[in-house]
Amino acid sequence: MMRGIRPLLRGSTYSGALFAFCGALVSLPLLPVAMLPALAWPTAPYGVRIGLVLLSWAALIGVVGLARATRRVLIADARRLLRVPLPDPAGAHRHASSPGTSTGTSTGTSTGTEPASPAPAPAARWRTPLWLLLHVALGWIGALASGVLIVAGLTLPGNWLRAEAGLSLFGWSVRVAGGWASWVVALGCLLLAATVCVVVTGALRWAAPKLLGPSSAERLALAAERELRLAERNRLAHELHDSIGHTLTAATIQAAVAGEVLSADPVAARAAMRSIEESTRAALEDLDYVLGALREEKAGTAPTRTLADLPELLDRLRHAGAVVEPELSGELAQVHGTLSRAAYRILQEGLTNALRHGAGGPIEVRVAAASDALEIDVINRTGGRASTGKSAGPGAFPTSGHGLPGLAERVRLLHGEVEAGPDGPRHWRLAVRLPVRLSA
Repeated sequence: MMRGIRPLLRGSTYSGALFAFCGALVSLPLLPVAMLPALAWPTAPYGVRIGLVLLSWAALIGVVGLARATRRVLIADARRLLRVPLPDPAGAHRHASSPGTSTGTSTGTSTGTEPASPAPAPAARWRTPLWLLLHVALGWIGALASGVLIVAGLTLPGNWLRAEAGLSLFGWSVRVAGGWASWVVALGCLLLAATVCVVVTGALRWAAPKLLGPSSAERLALAAERELRLAERNRLAHELHDSIGHTLTAATIQAAVAGEVLSADPVAARAAMRSIEESTRAALEDLDYVLGALREEKAGTAPTRTLADLPELLDRLRHAGAVVEPELSGELAQVHGTLSRAAYRILQEGLTNALRHGAGGPIEVRVAAASDALEIDVINRTGGRASTGKSAGPGAFPTSGHGLPGLAERVRLLHGEVEAGPDGPRHWRLAVRLPVRLSA
C-alpha cells in the first residue's frame, strides 16, 4: 500500500495538483459565454439559471475537447506533470515527406503512401471531452476545497479576520475561537488541504490512461506505424550494406591493383583510380540519402540503380582486376521499377561476395529476362574450399554475415526464389528467380 502512496507524495503530487488547477483556470474564459443563455432568460428561477450556466459551460468544455490538437496538448501535459507514460496519438510521428514515401526504393516494401489512421470510434472520440470535463471538475473542486482549508489553517491560530471553526452533528455543536484547540484545527485543515491535492492528483493519474491512452484502433495504428518505421530502417540497412559494402570491397581491390601497376602501367593505375572515384561518389550519394532518412530529415529521391547501370557495375569489377563473363539475354529493358532496382542490388551483393570470397578465375554473370520471370546467376571459383559465403583464409575480407540473409529477405519480399551454395567442388553459385510483371 505504501508503494502506491509514495509516488503521490513525491514531486508528481505537486505538479499534478498544479495541472488540475491550471485546467480549472483555463476553463474560465468559457464562463462568460456559458452565462449568455441564463442572461437571456432572466425570469427563470435562480436554481434553473445556475444549472443552465453549468450545463452550457460543460458543453463548451466538451466541444473544446473534440479538437485533435487539444488531445495532443493534454497528453503532453499529462506526461510532463502527472508523470503518466502516455504514447503520442497515432499519426503524430508522421511527416509530410517521410522516408517511406520517396521514390527509388529497391526492396518493394514501400508503396509511396502511408496507411491512414483509422477513424476513431464514437466511444473513443468522446474520451477526450470526458477527460477534459473530469480535469476541470477536479481542478475546481481541488482548488476551492484546498483554498478554503489553507485559508482556515492560516487564520484560525491568531484569530485573524475573526476566524472561527464550528462543527454541528446530530444536534451537537463545537466551536473553536482561539487557544491551543485552534492550532490543532488549523493543522488539521492544512493536512486536509494536502490530502485534497493527493486525492485530486491520484484521481487524474488513475483516469489519464483510460481516457487519454490509446483506444484499440489507435493501438493498431501505433503498431502499424512502428512496423512501418522498422521496415523502413531495415530497408535502409540493406541499402547501406549493399552499396557501401560493395564500394569498399571494390575500392580496396582497385587500390591494391593501382599500387601494384603504378610504375609498370600508369594508364591502368589511373583507370583504377578513376573507378575508385566513380564508385565512391555513387556510394556517397547513397550514404547521404540513408543518413538523411535516419535523421528524419526531409528526404529527397533515393539514388536509383537499375539494370541499366549493370554495365557500369561490371566495368568497376574489371577495373578491380576481376574477370567477368556476362551473359545477358531477353528484353532487360522491359524490366522496370522496383524489380529492376532489386535485381541490380542482388547482382551487386552477389558480385561483392564473389570478389570477397572468390579464389581467382572468371566470375560468370547470367541475367535472363523472360515473359514470366527474371533469372539471375552469379558463379565464382572457390579454390576447392567448402565455401559458406563467409570469409576464409588470410586474405579474405571481414564480413558481418548479413549479406546473404538480407538478399534472401529482399527476394522473399518480391515473391521470388533464391538458392546459394556450392556448385561442384570448386564453384559457388547464387541463383535468384524473380516473377516479372511487365506493367511494373
